[in-house]
Amino acid sequence: MQGAKHCGGDDGYSRYLHRWIGLIIAALLMVLLTLVMMMLLIQQAQADGGEVDGANGVLLITGSLTESACRLDMASADQVVSLGSLGTAQLQQPGDRGASVLLELRLKDCLRIQTGQRDELVGKRAWGIEYPTGTVSFSALQDADTTGLVEVQGASGIALLLSDRQGKPVSLDLPGTPLMLSPGNNALVYRVTPVRTPAALQAGAYSAVIHFRLFYE
Repeated sequence: MQGAKHCGGDDGYSRYLHRWIGLIIAALLMVLLTLVMMMLLIQQAQADGGEVDGANGVLLITGSLTESACRLDMASADQVVSLGSLGTAQLQQPGDRGASVLLELRLKDCLRIQTGQRDELVGKRAWGIEYPTGTVSFSALQDADTTGLVEVQGASGIALLLSDRQGKPVSLDLPGTPLMLSPGNNALVYRVTPVRTPAALQAGAYSAVIHFRLFYE
């Protein structure tokens, strides 16, 4: 009986020892797995850090390529035109005018346009070269007393007449006369002229804004 009890005690101790050995092995495996994961994370961090330190990146570039016969010179896009000083003595009667000032719209790199027309009799297309044509449309607030003249701010009894190189008045808010453009560079010349209107004449520094748009055909 005593021997049986002693043998049972040995079995319990053996199971206890095996359980502790299993726990130690499991702990060692967990430590090993943790070390492996840490090494992988360090390598990934070093790789990411290399990208940041190297200032790598991606740029998304967008744009639009448009077909245009000419290119507007940037110096012509926004202009300040000074008419100088004009005395009221020169504008005594409605219709009296001051000196005209020229302004230019410069077009650059105008291209020849290739055109094609199909000959139905022979079933072929005949190709040719044409010069580009364009129109300029001007828009502005018009004078309340004289239609067709540009209204000014800061003075009264005066408005502005916009005309072409030959002095023909330009119709505001309407397409202009078609212009034949030469290959290369072109200069579209216009005149700005102060004109007396029927309103009471009141001196002052004046200004006006005229917008323009180019259309190619």
